[in-house]
Amino acid sequence: MTPPPFPPAPDAFAGLDLLSSAVILVDPRLAIRRMNPAAENLFSASERLVLGRPLKYLVGEPPGLQTAVESALSNNWSYTGHGITITRPGIDPLSVDCTVTPIDAGGARLLLEFRPIDQQLRAAREERDAMQQVANRELIRNLAHEIKNPLGGIRGSAQLLERELGNPQLREYTQVIIKEADRLQDLMHRLLSSHRAMQPAKVNMHEILERVRRLIHAEFAGVRARRDYDTSLPDLTGDREQLIQAVLNIARNAAQAMNGQGEITFRTRAARQVTLAKKHYRLALELQVIDDGPGIPEAIREKIFYPLVSGREGGSGLGLTIAQSFIQQHLGTVEVESRPGRTCFTILLPLGEGRHDVHVIREEVE
Repeated sequence: MTPPPFPPAPDAFAGLDLLSSAVILVDPRLAIRRMNPAAENLFSASERLVLGRPLKYLVGEPPGLQTAVESALSNNWSYTGHGITITRPGIDPLSVDCTVTPIDAGGARLLLEFRPIDQQLRAAREERDAMQQVANRELIRNLAHEIKNPLGGIRGSAQLLERELGNPQLREYTQVIIKEADRLQDLMHRLLSSHRAMQPAKVNMHEILERVRRLIHAEFAGVRARRDYDTSLPDLTGDREQLIQAVLNIARNAAQAMNGQGEITFRTRAARQVTLAKKHYRLALELQVIDDGPGIPEAIREKIFYPLVSGREGGSGLGLTIAQSFIQQHLGTVEVESRPGRTCFTILLPLGEGRHDVHVIREEVE
């Protein structure tokens, strides 16, 4: 009877695949022995193609990195190089910090951990934005409650006064009071609606985008909508109404900025090895809402998600604040890049584990 074959030896470095930071292992000759998915993304290179090649093939020979590597080898101690610029033909320059750690496992001699400086700044900005959002929600909730009750009294008094007035011309003034009170009450309702409890369920982001697209087309007939979907993305767990409102607020903001004439693109892709709200996810959904409008004025670009900040005359400045609040309640992030002719809101939402085979649909919808 033939004995069963021995199971394959476990990969001693399998845990590296779960890290969000880019890690490369090299042997004593500085040849690449292992590279995790985060490093593949950072350096736009496949591990399979660089295995056995010298480290300098992938990252060049920047002085700061050379010093850290030589120090780690000679002193058998970890060293960190700061502000290292990595340049390669055809690839945008990368500014990184790199920690080099001596190891002795699986034929590897050094572990190099690369942390993009812009990624560190982004993490700090996300934390600052989250704290700001908490303060915004508390301010809005308190403000809305303080205004809501007096508004009811003003509206009721105006209705009583209208019944006592015999002059139709004077009743027009009471109608102004009532209508303005109703407008403010609607505003308060919108402010408080962002604080309702979530009702999570499995939702398909493309169904949500189709709903938003129809609403935008009905409201702004001159806006063209383009689909650019990766339809293989799995469903996510979320509150359908909150997600519709978040994306609709962003798209409506874009349509209004373009004065109802222009093009909006809804684009979905998978994002791998991302960190959201200090938690690592192997897979996330990246949704971009892109318009070809005039762009966000530079004076308010950094404050665009703050309440009551608007670049449009007569705007309430609440749409993007509510959108950010809903997205953060889904443990996601939203960022914006803007210049004249192109504004892109990028939403990242965590997804469950699963196979991802790209199936892209690009379609223009009038």
